[in-house]
Formats: sequence, structure tokens, C-alpha cells
Amino acid sequence: MRTVLVTGPGGAGRTTAAAATALAAARTGRRVLLLTCDRGGTPDAVLGTALPAENGARDGRPWAPPVEAAPGLWAARVAPGEHFRTLAGDLQDRGTSLFDLLGAAPLDPEELTELPGAEPLAVLAALRAAHAETDRWDLLVVDMPPVHDTVALLALPEQLRRYLRRLLPPERQAARALRPVLAQLARVPMPAQKLYDTVARWQEELAAVQDAVDAPGTTVRLVVEPGPAAAEALRTARAGLALHGCRIDSLVANRLLPSGSADPWLAALAEEQRTAHQALCAEFLADGVTVRELPHLGRAPRGTGDLEELAKGAGLPDEDRAPAEPWTVEDRLADDGMLVWRLPLPGAERDALGLVRRGDELVVAVGPFRRVLPLPSALRRCGVSGAGLRDGELRVRFIPDPDLWPRTP
Repeated sequence: MRTVLVTGPGGAGRTTAAAATALAAARTGRRVLLLTCDRGGTPDAVLGTALPAENGARDGRPWAPPVEAAPGLWAARVAPGEHFRTLAGDLQDRGTSLFDLLGAAPLDPEELTELPGAEPLAVLAALRAAHAETDRWDLLVVDMPPVHDTVALLALPEQLRRYLRRLLPPERQAARALRPVLAQLARVPMPAQKLYDTVARWQEELAAVQDAVDAPGTTVRLVVEPGPAAAEALRTARAGLALHGCRIDSLVANRLLPSGSADPWLAALAEEQRTAHQALCAEFLADGVTVRELPHLGRAPRGTGDLEELAKGAGLPDEDRAPAEPWTVEDRLADDGMLVWRLPLPGAERDALGLVRRGDELVVAVGPFRRVLPLPSALRRCGVSGAGLRDGELRVRFIPDPDLWPRTP
């Protein structure tokens, strides 16, 4: 299934661009599901259709019942509150023995109020659930949170899986045969087995979410209203997306003003926007990223009539995208005595980069974004000798450790 995650700086018109993208695809006969994270009235106004509130979520899906906004286009809200209550209730059920051990009473369903941070988990659950319905949808379009939050959200499955492996390594499960004996000696129920069962289930769910994020048909569509600050915000976000292996489908320049106005104030504003737009085009087109243009309608979009006009510029998601550029290890031992790990990071700036080698891992920071990368096997037997950023690519140099490197006869 093809998936397009639509994001951009706050206020750039993500919801409008997502709806226009979904409508353009639906007009070609595709079965499209549009999911929005916006809990306000913007999606309803843009689509011209009232979307059910999230408390209507049912059937175990982390979104409210979809409504048909146009032929072939179904839209729904992601339901963080309902998803949180389901998750918390399940966790309580599995932790009954632990509550008994501590003498604590579990919370009633009415007390389970959504906590901060519940939305990213609900969005990921929605992405995973939609990917399980490939026989129902041809295209999934997700109206994501602002771009910096989206990068952090897409990095979450890998981070959580790593935390679980560190806190509860699988090797410890080898002692599970001793738990019944320990329970008899202590004369109290031992919750360890349920704990490991729950962790194993979480690992399985997180792996499925990661598969959906990393799927060949999943890409990110960036939306921006060109302006003086737009390029800097997108540059940092683009580097963060590249750090986590996310591919960009296209850049959508939204609310473009018409040129040639007789009004000096409007003409100056349009010229400033045009200059910023040209700079963005030069940067993204040079790296092979498609740039799409949506005109300013002179009003806030309302209903499918306005969306029809915008859908022409939004265009269809590409059916086949080139795979992300691989992170390769270049062998330069014969010439320079080193190996070079090449990490494509378009948009990254030297002053915003950070590198730390820790054991068999390399911690890479790009502005506010951070990722812990396992080193390829050959590089684990080397020491880091330096790094450089050139042409949107981070090149980390490694020198073989004589004590670890295989000796030639």
C-alpha cells in the first residue's frame, strides 16, 4: 500500500495539502483513506464534511469511524484518547498480580485520562492498523503533526525497541523456569512472566510499526508557505528525516500569491515569497525532489470545490520512488589506510552536527534530532579518526585497530 505522510512547519497548510493529495488520488479511482491528527474544525471545513469525534472509535481501530468526503475518499480522525484508554486498560489487566502484590487498586475506566505523549503512540498505531488493511485501501494519506514533532514520532519505534532491549534483554528470559519455584518460596505471585510476555508483544507491535514506516511505499510530503524563515526550518527537518531513513515524496509550496499586482503592498509580499520559493526550488530540485505548487485562493479552502482546484497542483503520489540512498562503507584501506562510512544527510549543516562513538554504536546528532546507529561489523574493529560533511553527506573515517583487525599472513 502506498502511504504519504504530510507534514511541514506549523501553519503551513498541512491539512489542506493532505486533503488535496487524497482527493487527487481518489479522482483516479483509487480507494483512499485520509487520517488527520487535527482535533479542531480545520479538517471538517477543508473537506466540507463533519468528521466524527474521536470518542466514536470502535472495532479496535485507533481512529473514529471514517466518513466518505468524496467518491473514493474516506476521512477520519486519529483517536489518541480512546487508544490511550485501551492501552492503559490492557496494561492494567496484565498487571493484576503486581497490583495485588503492592496492595494497590487499579484505576476505573472513567479515571483513565489521556496523558501527554499519547498522540504519537496513537498515530503510530493508526499507521500500523491501516497497513494491515491493504485489501481495503490503495492509498493512505496522513495529516501529520508539525514537522519537528513528526520526525520525533517516526523515530519513536526504533527508540522504544532499543530501550526495551536494554532494560529487559531477551537473555534474561532464560531464567523463566525458576519463576514458579521463586513464587512458591516467596509465597507471592511473580509478575515477571506477564511482564516479559507484555514486552514481547510490544516488541512485535513496534516491529510492525517500523515495517510500515520503512516500507518502500511510505514517503513524506513536506508542505511549506515560502518565506524568509521557511528554508531554515525545512533544512533542519529534512536532515532529521534523512537521519532516520525517511524518504521525501515532494515539496509542496502552499498559498503562492499571484504576481503582477498593482497594489505595492501585495506586490512586495508576492516578490518576497517568490524569492524564497526560488531558493527552495533550487535546493530541493538539485537533489531530485519534486516541487509542487498550490495557489493562494484568496480565502481559506472550504469543501471539495476548493479542493478540486488545489488537487491539480498537489498531484498524485509517485507510484515508484527510488529507494533511499544506502549508507555505504567505502573501502579505502589500500590507498589511505581507512574505511569511510558515508551517511547521506541532505540539509545538514556542519555546526549542527554531533558525533559520539560508544562501544559498537555511533550516536549522530543533527540539530535537535539524534539517532543511535549500530556500527557495521567491519567498523566495530576500528577507531574513529575524523568526520566531514560535504555535498549533503556525512563521511566518518575509521582506522583499523591493530589489536582487533585480522592480520594478513
